[in-house]
Amino acid sequence: MTVLHLADEGEAADLAAFLSRLLHYDRSAAVRLQAAGTALAVFGRPPSFEVLAIRAVRLAKPFEDGLDVTLDATVSAGELLEAVDETAATAAVPGAVTGPPWAGVLPPRGGWRAEPGLPEPRALRGLVAASVAEFRSRTEELEPERRTRAALDRIGREIWSRTVAETGLPVRVVHAAQSLGFLRGEELGLFSSGAWLRLRTPYGSVAVRGDGPEGGLGALGLSVR
Repeated sequence: MTVLHLADEGEAADLAAFLSRLLHYDRSAAVRLQAAGTALAVFGRPPSFEVLAIRAVRLAKPFEDGLDVTLDATVSAGELLEAVDETAATAAVPGAVTGPPWAGVLPPRGGWRAEPGLPEPRALRGLVAASVAEFRSRTEELEPERRTRAALDRIGREIWSRTVAETGLPVRVVHAAQSLGFLRGEELGLFSSGAWLRLRTPYGSVAVRGDGPEGGLGALGLSVR
């Protein structure tokens, strides 16, 4: 069994926290792992937000498993969480699973450029709080017989599909970053590559792909399996 040696107990704890948050939204969540050198990228997709969440984890030594010097596997998030040993700062990689469709299409590794116009972190956190309050207020105003799943989803789509200032970044990306514990500190950045937008923080990134004509796989040079 492949065992990942994480840089320290803190990295192990952060990985466990990320997996726990993903499982909060989807008990059968899967994650895609990509490791090369001393970096491990963990990709997940919390269904409530329709975004791709990425957690970067530092390894104690360059990845090596026999003749393999890279790792690329889709596994159960729950099984991986159970295999994280925070005290030993290790994680045993569980057996691969049949990945969901999103796991076959990841953001490009390069070509990212900084985008202007992202509000300061405090304003972003305030935007999320205001949006959550609006959702609660509007749903509570509905008559009980009209408070259906379809009605709630419609209100949610309207609110979370709004864009942040003039950036084109959907508010749901910021909401996801907040819910996953990424929206902390003051060092936030917005980047684009092809049809992808990525909100990057020191604790993780959230990416979303546009639906425009540039959204095709060939135009993005995506990693596809």
